[in-house]
Amino acid sequence: MAGKRSIFEEVDKAEKPVAQPGAIDRAASRGNRRGIRAWLMVLFALVVVMIAVGGLTRLTDSGLSITEWKPVTGAMPPMSEAAWEVELEKYRAIPEYQLQNKGMSMSEFKTIYWWEWGHRQLGRFIGVVWAVGFLWFLLRKQIPTGWTGRLIAVGALGGLQGVIGWWMVSSGLTGQMLDVASYRLATHLGLAFVILGLIAWYVFLLGRREADLMQARRSGVPWLTRLATVLVALAYLQIIVGALVAGIDAGRTYTDWPLMAGDVFPELAFEHTPAWRNFFESEALVQFNHRMLGYVLFAFAMFVWWRSRRAASRAVKQSFDWMAVMMFGQLVLGIGTVLYAAPWHLAIIHQFGAVVLICLILRARFLSIYPIAQSVRT
Repeated sequence: MAGKRSIFEEVDKAEKPVAQPGAIDRAASRGNRRGIRAWLMVLFALVVVMIAVGGLTRLTDSGLSITEWKPVTGAMPPMSEAAWEVELEKYRAIPEYQLQNKGMSMSEFKTIYWWEWGHRQLGRFIGVVWAVGFLWFLLRKQIPTGWTGRLIAVGALGGLQGVIGWWMVSSGLTGQMLDVASYRLATHLGLAFVILGLIAWYVFLLGRREADLMQARRSGVPWLTRLATVLVALAYLQIIVGALVAGIDAGRTYTDWPLMAGDVFPELAFEHTPAWRNFFESEALVQFNHRMLGYVLFAFAMFVWWRSRRAASRAVKQSFDWMAVMMFGQLVLGIGTVLYAAPWHLAIIHQFGAVVLICLILRARFLSIYPIAQSVRT
């Protein structure tokens, strides 16, 4: 037992507190959240541009102009007239040229080639931005604890997207198909939105300190989070069905609304056999499904918005307000796209609307889990 101290003991000779080990480590474990968030925001913007460029590539029928997949050497376009002739000759061997574009001039071919080359080049650039950013933060030991696997997952999904992109393109290079298989296009676009949503979620998380998130979670609204989760799933499903519509140009077939060629249920919905093929290849059934799912999504979104009025946090309620506004706008855009037979500018705006909508739904869900602290007066 330590002896008793004298009341006359000098203060300077008192025992000093010993520094607790790990204090610096805990500070370092937070990493460079701001820097990583900025990097992810750049990636997010690039993925949005990629989705738009991919949509324009599809609308201009340019996706099959490059008939080979060369991840490295394919970055260089043809540099001579002889090289251009070789590329055009390869394109002449596929069904799209033989059945739809026979006699295409070199200038016309170059137009569609540059669209597809730009699409692939942007994909390579996104991969480089991810790799350089990840290695920068990794080597400088600035990645927060628990985030290394998350950031690797973003890059891995990006690499998988390249593989699926070629899997999609290859479906249009043989047989009698004029375009790529619609279900492969839907897979390709669906994964793009998964990557986009994942990056958006990470940006939300990195926007606040870990301690603040833990504190905010105590005030979360679990029942609203569950509703928002279902809403996210419905929105993703609608995006995939929309990709099926784009894959077979179903948006340009039935241009009346609310009926389809004067019928509630189109007469040619099940024109193919076996019956399951119609869910991917029937222009009537695919567009009908997209319309019906759109109504369901809108109705459920309005229900979730109405239920969100019960949340105590004003920020949570406002986030669902913005979601509801965009949901209504996207519905109007969809109807307009149908009535005008899906012109490329309306189709791209509608696709961009899907990007905005899914991000607003994810943000609303995020805030229902981690509400922003507000004063009692507010």
